[in-house]
Amino acid sequence: MKGRAIQYSQAELTWIQAHSTLPRAQMHREFSERFARQDVSVANLHALCKRRGWRTGRDGKFAPGHASHNKGRKGYCAPGCEKGWFSPGERRGVAVKLYKPIGSERLSKDGYLERKIHDGLPRQSRWRAVHLIRWEALHGPVPAEHCLKCIGDDKTNTAPENWMLIPRALLPRLNGRFGRGYNDAPAEVKPTIMAITKLEHLVRETRKGGA
Repeated sequence: MKGRAIQYSQAELTWIQAHSTLPRAQMHREFSERFARQDVSVANLHALCKRRGWRTGRDGKFAPGHASHNKGRKGYCAPGCEKGWFSPGERRGVAVKLYKPIGSERLSKDGYLERKIHDGLPRQSRWRAVHLIRWEALHGPVPAEHCLKCIGDDKTNTAPENWMLIPRALLPRLNGRFGRGYNDAPAEVKPTIMAITKLEHLVRETRKGGA
């Protein structure tokens, strides 16, 4: 009991020491029945044995050479557990509320319009930029090391003419910390910035090729 030290008779201490190898719950049950002690809990007996150094002799470790209980039972499932299994394509709980059907559209954190194209895996491939879908439907797949750059002021405008195919290497030159500020430039200045950046890129690639 909390608040005062629990007193044990010598007979009780002798009995506890002699039965200290029992699981604590079992020892408490037998102790309570034998000595009619209702003021002693399992935690009290556990603390007493710990103070006196009366261990159970069990450390929770498998002895060397011990065979696992599920040895040779790879893939084993207990009878009845299949009741909690998910069926292919099944959704429960919050997943039902959050599910978006194929064809749904959303706005990404970067401001691009995205469309759900499948329900498979990996999850990050389920959504694709709408401007990319429309552009590829007209021009074919985007070549390697290239990307689409919005040439207008509205990234949600998915019309193919609002997007330009450029080498990825141009992106840091157009914007970024040391770029030319293409995104924030006035509409009438953007074509000039793009032309200069493309020319610089061409010169750089030409020099690399001749090195």
